[in-house]
Amino acid sequence: MNAVISIFKKEIKGFFYSPLAYVISAVILALGGYFFSVTLFTTRIADISGVFMNLAVILIFAAPALTMKLLAGEEQDGTMEFLLTSPITVPQLIIGKYLAALGFFLFITALTFIYPGILLTLSTPDKGVILATYLGFFLLVAAYLSIGILCSSFTKSQVIASISGFGILLLLWISSWLSDSISGPLGSFFKTLSISEHYMDFLRGVIDTTHIVYFMSIILVSLILSMYSVSSRVWS
Repeated sequence: MNAVISIFKKEIKGFFYSPLAYVISAVILALGGYFFSVTLFTTRIADISGVFMNLAVILIFAAPALTMKLLAGEEQDGTMEFLLTSPITVPQLIIGKYLAALGFFLFITALTFIYPGILLTLSTPDKGVILATYLGFFLLVAAYLSIGILCSSFTKSQVIASISGFGILLLLWISSWLSDSISGPLGSFFKTLSISEHYMDFLRGVIDTTHIVYFMSIILVSLILSMYSVSSRVWS
């Protein structure tokens, strides 16, 4: 546990000192504010679901950009073997880095609390829908980051890690579109695989355990594969 905490502190500090992290954060918050303002002033509807749908798409680009260096950067700098010859295991390394990335995104997410705050001041929005939306967004971010770390574990190139992470997230997002044009079991498979299909219900205020299990499965499988990937590449 101490090793995980040490890695977490090191990585979270790195995020807050990273110019790239600040640029990405600024873009996310600026676009989020834009979508919120447009929705509020054009529709006059006290709803944040549209904002978080757009943010989910933006994070397809942002999440891999922030996670690309977590493992690929260590490989590129030649510090991975040094880390693992210290009293740190591969699971501790992966979990510490993952929690740091998740913690940084939670910080960004906390800044969006101003949106429901404004709605609660101006009107009476459905608080249940707001809570479900934030739960869904948290699970979505957690899944995105786990896939980003998985891609970072496969290569020494941060660029390749970012591009491959973006590609996988985009495919998972649009797989529901494929299900519309494919009938039978294969179409059902693509629909079940789609992140957007599982995410949409949260934006409607529906909390279904099936969706929670889906996101948790992505997180666990991605982290376990990351651990296996780092172990096999370092000691091969």
